[in-house]
Amino acid sequence: MTAPLTPPPPPHERSAQDAWQPPADGPAPQGTQAPGSQHAEYAGHGWYGQDGPGMKTEVREAAVISVAVALGGVLLGVLWWWLAPHVPLVGAVVNGDWIVYLKDTEGEQAIGVDGTFTLLALGFGVVSALVVFLLRRRGGVPLVVGLAVGGLLGALLAWRVGVWLGPGEDVVARAREVGKGVTFSAPLKLGAKGGLLAWPFAALVFHLGLTALFGPRDPEPEFGDGAYQGPPAA
Repeated sequence: MTAPLTPPPPPHERSAQDAWQPPADGPAPQGTQAPGSQHAEYAGHGWYGQDGPGMKTEVREAAVISVAVALGGVLLGVLWWWLAPHVPLVGAVVNGDWIVYLKDTEGEQAIGVDGTFTLLALGFGVVSALVVFLLRRRGGVPLVVGLAVGGLLGALLAWRVGVWLGPGEDVVARAREVGKGVTFSAPLKLGAKGGLLAWPFAALVFHLGLTALFGPRDPEPEFGDGAYQGPPAA
C-alpha cells in the first residue's frame, strides 16, 4: 500500500521566486526576461534619467562660449574700420566760425558704413554658430542663450573698437588741423543701431538650423522579439 500523493500548492500560495527561475546553464528561454531587466534596458536609453552633462556644466560652458564669442568683436571692429567707406568732410570759415559739412551731399558713404557693419556681423554670426556647433553638437537652452549674449556683446565691442580706431570725433578740431577747404574723413559712425542685432540673430538662426539638421537624435525605444508572443494557442 502506497502513501497518498501530496497535491501541488495552489497558484496563489507560490512565492515570487518560483514565478521565474533561470535555467542552470544557458540564457533564459526566448520570450522571458529576468525581473528588472526591462527597467535596466530602458534606463540605458535615457528614459528614466537625464541624458546630458547636467545643468551646472551647461551653464559653465555657455558662459565660456559667451566670453569667447564676445572677444571676436575685436576682429569685427578692426575689419569694419578697415573696409568701411570713408565719408568726406570739408571745413570752412563763416563769420569767423568754423563749420564742417559733407563734401558730397548726395553720396551714399554713410549708408555703406552701416551696410558694411551689418554684413560683417552676419558673417561673424554664421561662423560663430558653426564653430560652437562643431565643438559641442548637443544643443541646450544655456548654450543658445550664451551664443546670443556673446554675439550681442561682440557687436557692441566691435562698434566701440571701430569708432576708437577711426578718425577723431571732434570734426571742428580736425578741420582746423587740415585747413580750410581740405577734405578729411568723418568719424566712423553706426547710424543704424539695428545692425548690432545682426550677429546674435544670425548666430541663433544658423545654430538652430544646424542642430535640427545634423544634431543628435533621441534613440528609438527597442523591444525584444519576445516582448509579446500573442495569446497562447488553443
